[in-house]
Amino acid sequence: MKTDPNALPSSQPPDELDEHGKRRRTALSCMAWAGAGVIWTVSGGVPVSRLISSAEAAEKTSSFSFVQISDSHIGFNKDPNTEPTSTLEEAITRVSAMQKRPAFMIHTGDITHMSKPAQFDTATQIIDKAGMDVHYVPGEHDVLVEDGNPFFDRFSGQYGKGSNRHWYSFDQGGVHFIGLTNVIDLKGGGLGFLGDAQLAWLKADLQGKSSSTPIVVFAHIPLWALYPQWGWGTDDSAQALALLKRFGSVTVLNGHVHQVAQKVEGEMRFYSAMSTAFPQPAPGAASGPGPMKVPAEQLRTMLGLREVTHIAGRGQLAVTDTALAVAQS
Repeated sequence: MKTDPNALPSSQPPDELDEHGKRRRTALSCMAWAGAGVIWTVSGGVPVSRLISSAEAAEKTSSFSFVQISDSHIGFNKDPNTEPTSTLEEAITRVSAMQKRPAFMIHTGDITHMSKPAQFDTATQIIDKAGMDVHYVPGEHDVLVEDGNPFFDRFSGQYGKGSNRHWYSFDQGGVHFIGLTNVIDLKGGGLGFLGDAQLAWLKADLQGKSSSTPIVVFAHIPLWALYPQWGWGTDDSAQALALLKRFGSVTVLNGHVHQVAQKVEGEMRFYSAMSTAFPQPAPGAASGPGPMKVPAEQLRTMLGLREVTHIAGRGQLAVTDTALAVAQS
């Protein structure tokens, strides 16, 4: 299905309050359902994106592209997906088959389900089959032991030392990328948290950057208040977003919610990705977050890919969402 690039999903008429006193349609009005992998393309200095399996549709003028995957949850073994390795492999196979090779891949957290070394080994062995650099940020399931040190030790090549061990940045083709960690010290209700040290680092990192520099920020938990009642937001994200307001192009990517949601706020565009492992309910549609059981034949219709295309002359992105399998009518 295609989404009008000039508008978010339209609001639905309010329906009856659920047992939690929330209107489901109000919550759902900002949601867009789709897939787990995103091909981001930088064209003319502006991050845009396209469907992983449609490499031939990419603009020939693109200077580089990158891939986003999220929430692999290797080690999860319950309904609705007892073999999340298989769906991760499907996503990586699609990446490997692309005609135009991406510059690198981003994984926005929850690589594993229980932070076990064997789970990290399995996940990285599958992901490495794509044969490209991968930039990781942790999810809360990746930092369950020893304050996350096993995760940061494993991926130390992308992180600095000392006080900024948990965050980093890099530049590619005129775009500044920032990887943040907001899962170490979760706040009430499971809200993410950045902390004063990380915010101070972010401020210093952005100093000297021209306001015309395209910025891509990626973290696990949303940096916008997607649904704070379920911990789908970051407690101190307003301070981080204030530092980014002067930039003319800011793209913020996250995982955690296992479904696609998007928000446009000024020059900032927020995109949540689906999991490669299992779906979660839409905000307010259940008593709380967690794996959503669906029939086996429906699982891959809720795990999939996203195409996002830049339209010349427009600041917004045209979004086309697809899935690993097509829902049967």
